[in-house]
Amino acid sequence: MKVAFIGLGVMGYPMAGHLQQNGRDVCVYNRTTEKAKKWVEQYNGTMAETPKAASLNADIVFACVGNDHDMRAVTLGDTGIYAGLKNGGLLVDHTTTSAQLAKELAQQAQNQNKRFMDAPVSGGQAGAENGALTIMCGANEIDFAEAEPIMAAYAKFTKRIGDIGSGQLAKMVNQICIAGVVQGLSEGLHFAQNAGLDAEAVIETIEKGAAGSWQMENRHKTMLAGEYDHGFAVDWMRKDLGFALNEARENKSHLPVTALVDQFYSEVQAMGGHRWDTSSLLARLESKK
Repeated sequence: MKVAFIGLGVMGYPMAGHLQQNGRDVCVYNRTTEKAKKWVEQYNGTMAETPKAASLNADIVFACVGNDHDMRAVTLGDTGIYAGLKNGGLLVDHTTTSAQLAKELAQQAQNQNKRFMDAPVSGGQAGAENGALTIMCGANEIDFAEAEPIMAAYAKFTKRIGDIGSGQLAKMVNQICIAGVVQGLSEGLHFAQNAGLDAEAVIETIEKGAAGSWQMENRHKTMLAGEYDHGFAVDWMRKDLGFALNEARENKSHLPVTALVDQFYSEVQAMGGHRWDTSSLLARLESKK
């Protein structure tokens, strides 16, 4: 089976590496050539100069890029993935995009006798590096069954949510939930410090009860230290929350907390925190003292 991976950012780089280390012969493409060369040297794979060249006659292509615009750019056109992917080949998109784009790319694939599935991931850079991502998929059952054992190289859990677009909608649910949890944790730590409590002692106690969360376990220490370079960037979170809020307007969902936290993240951006991780909501609270 010929495999290609398009996009070697903080997520795609280790994901493609796991595929190569698990016996797949992977050809990669990255917009920044130096990054692709570094990957080839580290993992002993191959690289190409265009998405088309990387995908040429591939059975399955994985993509993990930035946003809707980036995904269209690497998929469509004379140098895009679809121009190289063989007839009947499958494109698996790990990018977090709009559900609308997933449906658009699936239709384009069908028009060209190719296949598509949306498969956004959760788990952040650490999850990608440790091969412990969660993947939520929008696909038909046959395509999912083909892709799942290959994605197992970098996933701890993979689930077919439904048809095309369902994976992206599930990722929106994921980000909606995270936004509220991180804001709650930030407010809790902020309150503990202002109340003169030993915040570490408080967290050690409450994380074993109903207040416990992944964010609390993995982020509270760095938050208390004012370190915000350990995870998913604020810019990307705002992109994802934008998708969720747009979709909510379409399906008549009411997301007041999500909309408020999105506004808080815009304030973090104004503080210069575009690349800070999402736990930097605490920095916003501290700036208001």
